[in-house]
Amino acid sequence: MSSTIETVQPVIQLKAEAELKDITYGAIREKIPAHCFERSALKSFAYLFRDIVYASVLVWLALQIDYLPSPLLRAGAWILYGFVQGCVGTGMWIIGHECGHGSFSQYPRLNDFVGWAVHSLLMVPFHSWKITHARHHRYHGHIDKDTVFVPPTESEAKEQKPTLYTKFVELVEETPLYHAVTLLGHQLFGWQLYMLFNVSAGNKSLPPKGTDGVQKFRNSHLDPLGSLFTGQQAHLIAISDLGLLIVGGTLYYLSTFMGSWKVALLYAVPYFWVHHWLVAITYLHHTHPDVPHYDENAWTFVKGALGTVDRRFGFIGRHFFHEIIDYHVIHHLFPKIPFYHAEEATNAIVPFLGDKYRIEEGSFLKSLATTFTTCKVVTDPDSEGVLHWKLSGADEKKQN
Repeated sequence: MSSTIETVQPVIQLKAEAELKDITYGAIREKIPAHCFERSALKSFAYLFRDIVYASVLVWLALQIDYLPSPLLRAGAWILYGFVQGCVGTGMWIIGHECGHGSFSQYPRLNDFVGWAVHSLLMVPFHSWKITHARHHRYHGHIDKDTVFVPPTESEAKEQKPTLYTKFVELVEETPLYHAVTLLGHQLFGWQLYMLFNVSAGNKSLPPKGTDGVQKFRNSHLDPLGSLFTGQQAHLIAISDLGLLIVGGTLYYLSTFMGSWKVALLYAVPYFWVHHWLVAITYLHHTHPDVPHYDENAWTFVKGALGTVDRRFGFIGRHFFHEIIDYHVIHHLFPKIPFYHAEEATNAIVPFLGDKYRIEEGSFLKSLATTFTTCKVVTDPDSEGVLHWKLSGADEKKQN
């Protein structure tokens, strides 16, 4: 791989108040003010209501676009609508995410109902995602058990049998066109592939029943009897699917009198923007040249949770995305802390964590492009069970 590691903004390093041995889960929690763990249904509903108002106003404005006098103005207005509505939809997705973690309110049934409603509206199977996402939080950074963006190891890459396709990729994988096409596919369809086929999950991330029999080939988040879920969870997956059917049926009904093209502009374009942001945010939180993975013997929950990177995204990140980009490390440590307390909780632990806390303040989208071309394969575990991102020969010399 010819991309140099210097193209990725290094994470900011800080001096710690404590030695590594002192950085335990309990020690970190003690640094956080108690009120940061308080969840307010009223405050959470206020943010959700604000997002719904934004989305409704945008739809009303979009329905006026046809009255614009110029085709060029209409095209520009639809492009702008799709982008802004995608930002609003991402914020609503994050509210559903809060529900999945129980940080929306202290009432589990309310969390599940609101999460199901909000995520269904965005064509997300709420309970299916909630179950596998909980495994991601439980095992983040574990090279075998994590469920999201688990990279292949050197040995796994070498064991792959060469095919005509892989030989073609070897010829073109360093070209800008190949990088652009694969990154576009990653952003447009990465979420759908994860939902349908559980791509990027670790080799041992399935629950026990998925380890044998035909079920190991049924890795869809939409399959109540598939490998991702236990028998006791099947009804929750069916409820998630019901939500998708209701929204899908509603969209079809609207298309019968509004037209498929209008529904696509109103819903499908923002839908793809939402999932572009979702994939980009998740990928960059958990992928960076300085962030290692761990094998079974070296991994701990704290190591995994601290293997995330906070990033800055300006006004859109803070206002529309509810600061999920800016304060994700604290979310992995304590997912029940509501997003509106994340900044204060982060500021409370940063002096204690020092260089174990990672933050990158470079361009978010530039980092997406450079990280995608740089972080492809990790080394096999070293003597301490740590797996580092593999660099090309030239890059290794530069680091040494």
